[in-house]
This record gives sequence, C-alpha cells and structure tokens, in this order.
Amino acid sequence: MKVNKYHTHQIKDIDEKLVGEIITVSGWVENIRDHGGVLFLDLRDNTDILQTVSNDDDMFKGIAKESVVKLSGKVRKRDEETYNNKLKTGKLELLVDELEILGKSKSELPFEIITSKNTKEDVRLKYRYLDMRNKKVKDNLLLRSEVLHFLRNKMYDNEFTEVQTPILTASSPEGARDFVVPSRLFKGKFYALPQAPQIYKELLMVGGFEKYFQIAPCFRDEDARADRTLEFYQLDLEMSFIEEDDILNVGEEIFYDTFTKFSNKKVSPRPFRRIKYTDAMEDYGTDKPDLRNPLIIKDASIVLKNTTFGPFKGSNIKVIVVDNIGQNSNSWFNEIVDYASSIGMPGIGYITLMEDGSLKGPIDKFLSETERESLIKDFDMKTNSVMFFIANKNKKLAQKFAGLIRNELGRKCELIDNDRLELCIINDFPMFERDENTKKLEFCHNPFSLPHGGIKDYEEKDPEDILAYQFDFVCNGNEMASGAIRNHDLDSLAKGFEIVGYTREEVEKRFKSIFTAFKYGCPPHGGMAPGIDRILMLIQDEPNLREVQAFPTAASGQDLMMGSPSTLTDEQLEELGIEIKKDEE
Repeated sequence: MKVNKYHTHQIKDIDEKLVGEIITVSGWVENIRDHGGVLFLDLRDNTDILQTVSNDDDMFKGIAKESVVKLSGKVRKRDEETYNNKLKTGKLELLVDELEILGKSKSELPFEIITSKNTKEDVRLKYRYLDMRNKKVKDNLLLRSEVLHFLRNKMYDNEFTEVQTPILTASSPEGARDFVVPSRLFKGKFYALPQAPQIYKELLMVGGFEKYFQIAPCFRDEDARADRTLEFYQLDLEMSFIEEDDILNVGEEIFYDTFTKFSNKKVSPRPFRRIKYTDAMEDYGTDKPDLRNPLIIKDASIVLKNTTFGPFKGSNIKVIVVDNIGQNSNSWFNEIVDYASSIGMPGIGYITLMEDGSLKGPIDKFLSETERESLIKDFDMKTNSVMFFIANKNKKLAQKFAGLIRNELGRKCELIDNDRLELCIINDFPMFERDENTKKLEFCHNPFSLPHGGIKDYEEKDPEDILAYQFDFVCNGNEMASGAIRNHDLDSLAKGFEIVGYTREEVEKRFKSIFTAFKYGCPPHGGMAPGIDRILMLIQDEPNLREVQAFPTAASGQDLMMGSPSTLTDEQLEELGIEIKKDEE
C-alpha cells in the first residue's frame, strides 16, 4: 500500500509490532459506543475493523455512523479483559489525537449495514452502495474478482486468446427476446444487445483463432428468476479442430479446479458422470438433475398396463420409492398431496409396505394381487417403504411432475447433502422438439449444433429422432454451462433451419455473416460458456444470482438505484424516429 495523507497503514496490517507508533488510518464509522462515559469509535476500512478511543470526551460527539473519517494517533494494547477475539486487531486500539471528517453521512440510514442482508431486497438494491459495505456482500464481490482472475489465468495457461466481441450487434430469430437499441443514423433500424457472442466466436474460428475466450456480458429480455437475471456474465470459449471429448475435458477442468479452489464442499471427482438426455428425463424428470438426491424415478407403465384404475388407465405411470418413511404422520403425507396440487397435478397416490408384507394406502384397493406383488418385487420395496405414483397421459408432463415430486421428497426427507457439489454432463440432446401448444417443430437448444449423422440425419431420419452434439454441465440441479460441437457445413445448417420452417433464403439473410464466412473455409469447431454468476452463487451458498453481482436489477427487472428503465424526452424520441404507442382506454 502506498502511504499518503489519508493513511500510513491499512487496518489489516496493524499488529502488535506497531504498539507505540503514531499512524494514520481512514475509513467508515462502523459504530460509536458509550462504555461508562468513554466513547469508542469502531473504524472500518476496506480490509478490517479497528477500535479507537480518545482522551478528548468531545472528539467523537455528533459524528454519524457511516461517515468517512481520517484518524491519527498512537497504537496501544487494550486491557486484557476487553480483548475481542473476533477481530484480527482485537488486542489493539488506536488512541486518537486528530480526527478529520472526510465525508459526512446522514444520521438516519435506510437500514443497518451489519444486518442489511435481512432487509427487503428492493430497499437493498435501491441503496446498493450502502448494502455492499456489509461484509458478506462485499466478500461476494471480492471473491468474484478472485474467481475471474483465476479463470483468466487458467485460460491463458491453456493457450486460449482473449478477444472482446461487440456489444451492439444484430437481432437473432432464435432464443430469448433481444434487448434492442434504436439507431439514430439509420432510422427504423435497431441494434440488439448480444444474448451470447455465438456468431462472433464462430467467425473467430473462421479467422484462424484456434482457441478463444472472453468474460462475456450477455443480455436476455426475459422474466427474472433466482437463477436468471437480465444481464449476466459467462466464460465464453470456442476451439477449432476438436471432438466433443476435447471441449468436455476443458469444461471439467474449469469447474473442478474452480470449485476445489474456492469452495470447502466435496466436489465430484473427474471425469464427471455423463448422462444421456433421455435417461435424465426418465430417471430424474429433468435435464438438470440434482444428483445429491439419491431418489430415482422408475416407470411402472408395463407393470400396471392392465390396471382398471381410471387415473392410471392409458397413462404414463412413474413411481418413486422412499425407504423408512412409512411411519410418518398423515399430515406429512397431506403436505405432499398439497404440493402435488400446487404444481398442477390432478392428484398423487402412494402405498406403504407394512411389516406383514401387505400394502396400505389410498390406492391399494385399486391394485390386483399380481400388481401388488410386481410393484414390491420390481421396485425393491422394503418394510416401511413408501411408493409414490405420478401418472399422466402426456409423457413429458409425467416426467416433469415426477421430477418435481422427486425434488420435494428429497427436500422433505432431508436427503440432500448440502456439503456436496455434484456435477454431471447431460449429452445427446434431441436436435428438435415439438412445441406443446402449436405442435410445430423447433430447435431444442442451439440451432448451430452438429447432428450426430450430419446432413444425412436431416435427410433420412424423423426430425424428433435426431440427436445433436449438444451438452450441458449441471451442478446440484443448476445448469452451469451449455455447449456443442458446431455444424460448419452450410448445406446441413440450411437443412436444419428448413425443418423448423425457414427457407434457405431467409436463413442466409438472417445469418448473412456466417453463411458468407463459411464459404471461405471453416474448421470443425465447438465451444461452451460456463455461467460465472452461477458458479459464484454455488460457491457462496447464495439463494440467487443478484447476491453475487455488483449492481443487479431487481426481480422485477428494474434498476431501483438508477431509475431504469426510464422514459425519454420528446426530443430524444424525435431524433430516433420513435413514436410511443399509447395504451387504448
């Protein structure tokens, strides 16, 4: 630290070697305490807290908490009975003989800094500059800096080149809604903020940059959730002349090394478990499984194919067996029934295996003896085990509901080990899926992904049977990164878009840069993009992404501190050629 008129030392550097020395420190007034008529001022700087005291009874009077002050005086040891073992400087104090107020604070604060994380989030975000004085909030942001530094060094060590791509780009027909920026010079035309640097990084491969990365800001105009914000950052990377395993190995190294360095939790060993998309949906009811939960979903449709029970007839029947809960109270099971109703299920059935080998439960009377025997044997029920039934004529809904029930059972039965970070790779995603409402085919993930069989798959297979070299990294039920081997064949790319309803002319117009560039020699390539905010959220055990971002928007999408989004003046709108359509009465 450079010595200047504001400080000779940072508080973290003050130790017993400085006892008797005159020093100067600056920072914020954490607290002023009156102990038997003696005033103590706790000073907080960027590094720690120091107790200060003065022989002048009036020196600290009238100073508001959170004011910025400069203090000069002699370091001395505290009386032994007043040691504070919670502070590094807990055996020391500063006897102040000079005080200068550098920045006054209002006497009334919107919230107490030390307990700001207990304040309503909207208030915290409105006064974010105060909120980040809280040690936990600040530590999150300091860790973010460390993690970014670590990730950059890791990419450099692996011979990646850092390249910044444009923030103002063109709107894309795929993915989430774009944030658009009107052009003043080209009235009626708009830029878009990038949802991801997808096209640019592929063009870098065409340009001969074999390994690219950047800490990329991404923007998506979608509803906020705990794991989603309007603006977020990802470690964007792309590589040429690779196969799927090459990029997966890089991803494993990034996640494993980052989590083992910055988290005290037990991290999945490498190689991470690889689960095909279809298996994930069958076993866990989601493509983002939380593998800390040991419960597995099973299919009982064949066992119960001859059932006469109405809700099961002709349905996809999923079952989940949980051991040692048969003794739970009726109210406990009623809570599961209530949860099922809250997520839109028409109902949920369950049976318990009793000590005498019989089954007990609301739907036992609808089962034949053969069905009872098969359920017990085929799904390994034990005494006191409970089997839950999830049925729906729509296979996807049956899987989805079973996945949600699995999560709820894992939570209520306390099966989740919160000291583990369980990572896996979900691969072999379908290239296309059918929209539930319109029944039209659409891309399941990235339209630029390579189908397993190349253009031959597009020409010969049912579109819903085509698999893509597309993968996700998942940790504790959170999607941490998406990636793929890209399709670098123009005819194959155009054919894929044709299947979802775009003509080649439309695609070439929309993606002119790629369709032009690929004509000049494009190498095989692939990439991925780990989410930095999500990595930090898991390391710090935070409930949402906003806790690890410096100036996040609120859950509503508003920036309560800056007052955005805001209205423009008539002059600005005129200059941009924009007219705001009024809501009809």
